[in-house]
Amino acid sequence: MDAYCVVSDAQPDAARQQERHYYLLSELQVLVKDLPSDLAQALIDGTVYEIVQGLLDIQHLTEKNLYNQRQKLHGEHRALKQDLVRKHKQSLQTCKSHNLAVLKTNQRAETEALDQRVKEEQRMMDEKIVAEMDQKVLDQQNTLEKAGVPGFYITTNPQEVMMQMNLLELILKLQQKETLSGSLPS
Repeated sequence: MDAYCVVSDAQPDAARQQERHYYLLSELQVLVKDLPSDLAQALIDGTVYEIVQGLLDIQHLTEKNLYNQRQKLHGEHRALKQDLVRKHKQSLQTCKSHNLAVLKTNQRAETEALDQRVKEEQRMMDEKIVAEMDQKVLDQQNTLEKAGVPGFYITTNPQEVMMQMNLLELILKLQQKETLSGSLPS
């Protein structure tokens, strides 16, 4: 009897998924109804390809720069921790036994303070990275909108941003295809 209940529950799910699939497909078709001819028109002279490639190059440079900044901060933190460990070892070697408990308490507090500082600086760096990448997205949207590329406008809506990312991927694939076939206008 339990097996029957599981099967009967699964069938409505499959029907709901199929129904949702058709609904989403219909919505996508509405969204892209005018896109193919508008996008083709925008791509005719190759300028959009150059703009997209330029934006991609800028994005890669920005990502590399931010990665290097984060790695540098990580290296500085590692050096600070190593210096603190070295300082603590030296202090332990010269410490009189009656001061050992106080020294260890102070060292623990110093270690916790450094760990907190490191954690805060990493959080601030990560927030800076996210803010800078968000700004790059807005810059790209603005540039492509001004260039008249259909589907691009300034937005922070995650679904719309994802649609724009997919559009960019489509443009890059079209560029690759035209480049490989040699039909890209010069």
